[in-house]
Formats: sequence, structure tokens, C-alpha cells
Amino acid sequence: MPPTYERLTELRDVLARAGELSVRTMIFDVEPLVAWWDSGPEALDRGIAAIVGELRAVPAARVVVFATNSARRPSAVPSVPGLRVMYLASAGKPLRTAPYRGLPGPGAVIGDQVPTDGLLARRLGYTFLHWNPPLTGVPLGPRLMHLLGRVAKPLLFRQDKPAGRPRR
Repeated sequence: MPPTYERLTELRDVLARAGELSVRTMIFDVEPLVAWWDSGPEALDRGIAAIVGELRAVPAARVVVFATNSARRPSAVPSVPGLRVMYLASAGKPLRTAPYRGLPGPGAVIGDQVPTDGLLARRLGYTFLHWNPPLTGVPLGPRLMHLLGRVAKPLLFRQDKPAGRPRR
């Protein structure tokens, strides 16, 4: 099955869709979904805990990976019975795929950038759940990546798949 693209604007919708897809592996981009780019370690810890706390919406999930191309790290990675929680700093998305080898499928990459998160999803054969709410105060680099993503999306993904509709 070719990788698919779905655009969502709310975390609850991302988790609901991941549940509908029965994904076993979820890879979350850290900035800005888990914690804002220039936030401190406390915000990162709170963001990770909040997402892990909401994963009951995805009963098939066995692995959740928080991946960032930055060097930032949480103070601790939560331990959840029945769920492997991983954190990858300096992940090298989308070039490095070795850390994701052997993770159970099907999977989804959840992130805000098509050129990094979307391409990683495509390389892994995962669904790309493009978290794309209207944001203000986005740093210049991510804004430019968003513009690049508008060009890259039609090259990486054939068409948008409407969330929540049955596949034919």
C-alpha cells in the first residue's frame, strides 16, 4: 500500500485517525506539536506526558517515538505498560531511517513539515498525518520549510485521503 497523506488540525483528530487506522507505531515530530521550538525542558516533558496520556485513543499502538532534528532531550522518557516509548534527538529526519527499522506496522508519522516528516513517512511506507493548524509566531526556518512542503507534497503523495472515510 503506498504511503498516504492526511491533513489534520487538531491533536484529538490526529489520535482518532491513528486509532481508525489501527496504527501500531506512531512517530511524533517534537516541534511544535509536543513542545514549541524555543521552549524549555519542562514544556517538553509536559508535552510528552500529555501525548502519552492521550494514547488510549489508539488501542493498537505498541510503539510511540518522539523524534526531533534538534539536540533537545526530555528529563525522562515515560514508562507505560504495553507501550514502548522512545525519544530520538538529532534524529536526522528524513535521511536516517535505521532507528525505525523493525518497528511494528502499520505506522504513522505525525508532524508539521512535509519535507522532513512527510518524506520520512514515505520512506518508511507509513501514513503521514500532517498536523497543520494555523500557527502564529513560527520561526523563519520552519516557515520556509512549510513553503517548500507546498511544492513537495504533490511530488510525494498522489492525493489527499479524506480523514475518516472508508478506503475503496
